[in-house]
Amino acid sequence: MIIKNRIFRNVLCAFLVLSGVITELNANSTNRWENEIRAFEQSDSTNKPPQNGILFIGSSSIRLWKTLKEDFPGLPVINRGFGGSHISDSIYFAERIVFPYKPRMIIMYAGANDINDGKSPKQVCNDFKAFVEKVHSQLPSAKIGFISISPNPARWGQIQKVREANQLIKEYTQTDKLLFYIDTFSHMLGEDGLPRPEIFVEDKLHMNSKGYEIWKRVISPYLN
Repeated sequence: MIIKNRIFRNVLCAFLVLSGVITELNANSTNRWENEIRAFEQSDSTNKPPQNGILFIGSSSIRLWKTLKEDFPGLPVINRGFGGSHISDSIYFAERIVFPYKPRMIIMYAGANDINDGKSPKQVCNDFKAFVEKVHSQLPSAKIGFISISPNPARWGQIQKVREANQLIKEYTQTDKLLFYIDTFSHMLGEDGLPRPEIFVEDKLHMNSKGYEIWKRVISPYLN
């Protein structure tokens, strides 16, 4: 009986320690963006973004879209891309960088970092579903578009997972008239079926102006 109690206590201690580690990891995964989120809030306090606009959110491909306003002139676009964020990060910070703007439309690009960090295509899709559910709990009429996870030379070894995640999300968006899937993926491939090298910067991961020109052309009809 004493041995069983010791085993139970050891297992319980191990569980509590592991739970603490997981909690700390989850906190770190979101707190690492705190400075960027605060910067958005500081900017909002001095230069208030438009209400009922079009919110672009997600990871670095959104953050680095420096010509977003120029590419969609006359449209009330807001850029809230941050770092190497995951979809789950946008869920976590929705109260601070989504809901205050009351956007009529949200365009998300995320998922590539998720896959690169080991998340499965199914998890990526489930996270997008969770994002949609959270947004629609506060903004029930907001349209939400998902830009397909991009093919790029740097992470070409993950392409099958990227294709699977894109397909799962595409199928999910077809279940709700407020959701839509934006296929930029196919436009970023050459005739050989490989990523077009001329549309990427030196890291072969992020796009240059030619890449963003493709995104502008493909995304524009959805905004209008």
